[in-house]
Amino acid sequence: MARLVLAATAAASYGIYGPVFELCENEPRDDGTEEYLHSEKYEIRSFDLTSASAMCELIARVNQIRRGSQVLQHDRNLTVCPIGNDQLIAYARTRPFSVSDGELDTRPIVVVVNLDPADKQSGWVELDLEALEIDPTKPYEAHDLLTGTRYTWHGPRNYVILDPAVLPAHILRVEEREQGAAL
Repeated sequence: MARLVLAATAAASYGIYGPVFELCENEPRDDGTEEYLHSEKYEIRSFDLTSASAMCELIARVNQIRRGSQVLQHDRNLTVCPIGNDQLIAYARTRPFSVSDGELDTRPIVVVVNLDPADKQSGWVELDLEALEIDPTKPYEAHDLLTGTRYTWHGPRNYVILDPAVLPAHILRVEEREQGAAL
């Protein structure tokens, strides 16, 4: 899941190797090789993509987020954000041009990923609010596009915690809060 979110949000284009990736198959053919034991290269296979370990829903959601966001469709707009934990990576994607396509969302995206596949990790992510076009004197909203959860953030430093057993990443759309919205 972490690799998917990193690949899909850090670059304008990405690809995955279908069912083997979705089902997290990783048994090597031989020790020290990256080739898979049960590869379609050597046998005809069918896959049960409805199994509990399939990542189909997450892949579909990430692709939907990418299709709707202009900032995820360009390569020259990524800024790494300082975060107080080397097991977390955070970066912001901002509007690459002053002109908008009109149909795609141009609001900034902040991605935070837990690089530790086994343990919860937490830290303080520091955002450049000026680059994100957010007023630093007012609370703003970080809307997790993966889960739908909305967080009210204040100032440039905000706390995040990610559990790889639940979901090891946030794809956050950052925006000013609507007038009158409850804290």
